[in-house]
Amino acid sequence: MKEMEAVIFDLDGTLVDSMWIWDPIDVEFLGEYGHQVPPDLHEAIEGMSFTETAAYFKERFSIPLTLEEMKNRWNEMAMNKYLRQVPLKEGAAEFLKQLRDRGVQAGIATSNSRQLVESVLQARGIGEYFSSVVTGCEVKAGKPAPDIYLRAAENLGVSPKACMVFEDVPAGIRAGKRAGMTVTAVADACSAGVMEEKKRLADYYIEDYRALL
Repeated sequence: MKEMEAVIFDLDGTLVDSMWIWDPIDVEFLGEYGHQVPPDLHEAIEGMSFTETAAYFKERFSIPLTLEEMKNRWNEMAMNKYLRQVPLKEGAAEFLKQLRDRGVQAGIATSNSRQLVESVLQARGIGEYFSSVVTGCEVKAGKPAPDIYLRAAENLGVSPKACMVFEDVPAGIRAGKRAGMTVTAVADACSAGVMEEKKRLADYYIEDYRALL
């Protein structure tokens, strides 16, 4: 960390404990169109941007909505939980303050929608810590492509090799590594089944941010 000029966080499962909300949303949304959630869905969409995920759902499940209508529906279904039920990861607020006190810039590179990102940052009182927020819909390709992390580094004015990435899933870890950044994997209950893969792909691994305080 002493050599890093910027830290870039994924959001869901990394900075906030939110991955759990999407299972029931998938069940409800697909159920409205007569589908059950297939067992390979999460692996198939891992790392995709909000728009890429909507396109995948539309093609695979023949959803009779436009991509914008689908994304708006997901935002509506998730918003209340992001505002009221999604907590920060343990030690995250203290770590963000520590970074600011040390003069280290912080950014977010997330596959989620900007509406949900901005809402949860404001609700948890941490928006002030971030100099850049990039969503997957704002770059050419979602994770595991490096585009989103390269854009975040560009926004921060920092070389990729001087950036530390925090990620919770293999696709995100690969994106950070492909961007030429150092990557720390973060434990999350929803990705516990791929913990060993995460440790293998990343440079470092932490259970939560208290390990860095």
